[in-house]
Amino acid sequence: MKYNVRGENIEVTPALRDYAEKKISKLERYFTEVPDTNVYVNLKVYNDKTTKVEVTIPLPNLMLRAEEVNEDMYAGIDLIADKLERQIRKHKTKVNRKLREKGSTKEMFVNVTAGPKEEEDEKEENEIEIVRTKRFDLKPMDSEEAILQMNLLGHNFFVFTDVETNKPAVVYRRKDGKYGLIETN
Repeated sequence: MKYNVRGENIEVTPALRDYAEKKISKLERYFTEVPDTNVYVNLKVYNDKTTKVEVTIPLPNLMLRAEEVNEDMYAGIDLIADKLERQIRKHKTKVNRKLREKGSTKEMFVNVTAGPKEEEDEKEENEIEIVRTKRFDLKPMDSEEAILQMNLLGHNFFVFTDVETNKPAVVYRRKDGKYGLIETN
């Protein structure tokens, strides 16, 4: 894995870079073959002295991503490593099963001895259940109208047909209170 560590409003010191690489490299033990991929680590410091750590690991069959806001940058990196590890543990059986179904003889993740936490994660994975299905027509509208509709319904997201592209799109409310738009190709 190659690491791309960058900072916003912070100088990335060699000690900080080494700490982030060391913590995230511990995830390599979950892979049967360490992927040749770029790991993107973004470190931010805000005016109120809080920090944000974002890590993105694009893999061939999976995208691992986590972010954490914390007072301490090093504590944020620790929490990110834990989050990514939980994601891998939670999804490894699913990803390996899909690879086998596609006819691949190689699994992406190794089976690490499961402790109580891993067994709990696996139980959660098996308990995924769709409890409600909704069907509706996608109305053509622009993103501003979709945001208004979303707010009227009191939802966190809204699916609609973009009037300009005539393709499905999604608007959503971000954690910072602003809005995001997901467009399809």
